[in-house]
Amino acid sequence: MSHAATPRKILITSALPYANGPIHLGHMVEYIQTDIWARFQRLRGHSCIFAWADDAHGTPIMLRAQQESIEPQQLIDNMKAEHETDFNDFLISYDNFHTTHSEENKHFAEQIYLAAKANGNITTKVVKQSYDPEANMFLPDRFVKGDCPKCGANDQYGDNCESCGATYSTTELNNPYSVVSGATPIEKDSEHYFFKVSDFAEFLKGWVNGSHEGNRTVQKEIANKMNEWLDGGLNDWDISRDAPYWGFKIPDTEDKYFYVWLDAPIGYIASFKDYCNKNPDINFDDYWAAGAEEKTELYHFIGKDIAYFHTLFWPAVLKSANFRLPTAVFCHGFLNVNGQKMSKSRGTFITARVFLDHLPAEPLRYYYAAKLSNTVDDIDLNLEDFQQRINSDLVGKVVNIASRCAGFISKKFDGKLSDSLADETLYQEFISASDSIADAYESRRYSKAMREIMALADLANQYVDEKQPWVLAKDETTLPEVQAICSQGLNMFRALITYLKPVLPELAEKSEAFLNAGELQWDSVAAPLLGTDINKFKPLMTRIEEDKVNAMLEANKVLLTEAATLQSKTATSKNTSNQKSDDTQLAQDPISPTIEYDDFAKIDLRVVKIIKAEHVEGADKLLQLTLALGEDTENGEEQRNVFAGIKSAYDPKELEGKMTVMVANLAPRKMRFGMSEGMVLAAGPGGEDLFVLTPDDGALAGMRVK
Repeated sequence: MSHAATPRKILITSALPYANGPIHLGHMVEYIQTDIWARFQRLRGHSCIFAWADDAHGTPIMLRAQQESIEPQQLIDNMKAEHETDFNDFLISYDNFHTTHSEENKHFAEQIYLAAKANGNITTKVVKQSYDPEANMFLPDRFVKGDCPKCGANDQYGDNCESCGATYSTTELNNPYSVVSGATPIEKDSEHYFFKVSDFAEFLKGWVNGSHEGNRTVQKEIANKMNEWLDGGLNDWDISRDAPYWGFKIPDTEDKYFYVWLDAPIGYIASFKDYCNKNPDINFDDYWAAGAEEKTELYHFIGKDIAYFHTLFWPAVLKSANFRLPTAVFCHGFLNVNGQKMSKSRGTFITARVFLDHLPAEPLRYYYAAKLSNTVDDIDLNLEDFQQRINSDLVGKVVNIASRCAGFISKKFDGKLSDSLADETLYQEFISASDSIADAYESRRYSKAMREIMALADLANQYVDEKQPWVLAKDETTLPEVQAICSQGLNMFRALITYLKPVLPELAEKSEAFLNAGELQWDSVAAPLLGTDINKFKPLMTRIEEDKVNAMLEANKVLLTEAATLQSKTATSKNTSNQKSDDTQLAQDPISPTIEYDDFAKIDLRVVKIIKAEHVEGADKLLQLTLALGEDTENGEEQRNVFAGIKSAYDPKELEGKMTVMVANLAPRKMRFGMSEGMVLAAGPGGEDLFVLTPDDGALAGMRVK
């Protein structure tokens, strides 16, 4: 990895969080990854500006605001404030956080569109659009769901399949339905505006497979995937949406709006422009004008699922409008929790705020760093391993060095370090590790950096163990040796903290105050602290206790259950990117026709026990449940066979032994898999987010629900 001899000028961005839902721990993988890189660059003496924004446009914003009886502007303002609070509390050191619903974004969206139009890269076509005949509105891609036209996967969005990765139009879906009303969409003609991506095919082939100072512009695995798209031929990109739409109107039109995916990445430019407005000494053109590649570096940190937009559409749009191109696009994988995809039904869809209410930010920052590489592999947050690793690495190894050595220096030597090191050869190993650790940070191989740092921590602890200053301190004649040993230990601790500073900024700040020698820079390690005074040691970090982790999970489950109750009859729209990934995007659901009390009184609701649950061969959504209704017959416990469409949310083994509620007097229904003798009640928006109603008391089996 190349390191410039002179200070570099770097601009970095993270994908824009969608302004329609809370930040969760999946989002934080990217934001922590980006922040560590920014802090590392600054620690090395480079200028690194971190600018990004909330993605504040699209139909989901409009519909959610209507549901909450507020204006969209109020909704996005509220969410922006919440997001910034989460980022600040997770110690994300961004320089500017803006919004795509801004004058700067409007200006650049129009400028880029008009430039592309003048260059002949915009065309119009009359297309058939999905239209909701009940809600009387054109349906954006994410408000139509159905079966994938390529692989047949159920319940896929109207623009791409999460199962096979295919892209298509909403009108190509099989068995489509509107997530606004549930109605079957009809097709209506509408004139739309398209960006001619195919005009840039040859340019994109060179850019995607290019490099900068020997480093790839796009990771190899991402480039390979983009080459498949390029080899298959690029389709024109629909950049318009019909009214009603929350966003910016396309110039010279009455009812057409920029598609959110056009103005969202432009938010990078707009946020930086807003930063320049606040900091007049920063020259905007040095970072974004054509040719700026010679002066500055630009990097996008994104999730692998939005690589298509950032490595094909985005560079083509920039090229068309004569803006600079990214130096590189860094993609990362997804977050799993306890080995499985984050899930609301399992309670592992953990929000940033719930985590922070129970646990400090830095342990998670370290755990992510210990897992992250420069590949697009997914990482796993194993909560048991999380607890053990923090207690072992940070508390048991790193902080332990300071706590073991500081007391002797304070009590025996009035807080003064020795004038020389006890083992200069050993300390040289800490200095020599600098380049390797820096290279690991620079190339985003954080896990490698953490392994190397912890190997040094092991050396430091081994040294203290062997020298046993607590034994030597009992003899007055060996006290000078104790001072040298403990000063050696504290200097090794100081080196470790310097190397960990991009990951653990609060721990670094506390350590700087304790060491009493100013702010640590990357090259601080080269010159040990000798003959200086330290301050009295105070605990720097506490252990992660299991009860804290469990309390966090329980609080999160309560939050998810409350949300599910409120949203049980609400459709959701989710974008697969970190930008909109798993953000709850609420659509309005029409009120069902009213029924009389006598109609409801006919329903026999029973609390039952799930005694067996198993997959149904050949069924995509169904589980077969055997339910016990209690001592209701002369022959003992009555059992019912029920097929329930909850396969996407539950492992069958999770359900066995649980109580649930069923409609016991529903007429049996013959299905191709067998006879279903009732209905299990569940709530939620669908997919993994289904919640089977589970009364806790097993003694209630067979009881009627009133």
